[in-house]
Amino acid sequence: MSPFWQAWFQFWLVSMVLFALVVAGGALPATDAPLRMGLALTSMGPPADLTPAGRFMIGILGGVFLGWMVMFGLVMRQAIAMGRAGQPLWRAATIGMLAWYALDSALSVATGFGLNLVPNTLTLGMFLVGIAGSKVLARDA
Repeated sequence: MSPFWQAWFQFWLVSMVLFALVVAGGALPATDAPLRMGLALTSMGPPADLTPAGRFMIGILGGVFLGWMVMFGLVMRQAIAMGRAGQPLWRAATIGMLAWYALDSALSVATGFGLNLVPNTLTLGMFLVGIAGSKVLARDA
């Protein structure tokens, strides 16, 4: 994989880690402003009321997302090191991204947060541009 596409995936990964930290920050009133802003931008309804149970779930979600991105980073590093032999890892990462996108986006619409499709689509799009541009899944790569 060229240095350009390695940097592309690194940028994507850092962006996702920062997002995970913003989400996790929603667990505490002192650090919830970035999350509240994101919720306000993606909601078509009233401002979010972060109850103690909601904060608990948001904290867990942020932690799970951060763990997912750490795993992604390690998988991508290994896949890059493996070259063509790393295709199964890239394929698994792509299937995971598509599964996340489908469920997260469907539930976003169903719960009144349809504008969440914008960052979801940007996240998936950046990932898929990297997959296509780097040709890591090409048969002749």
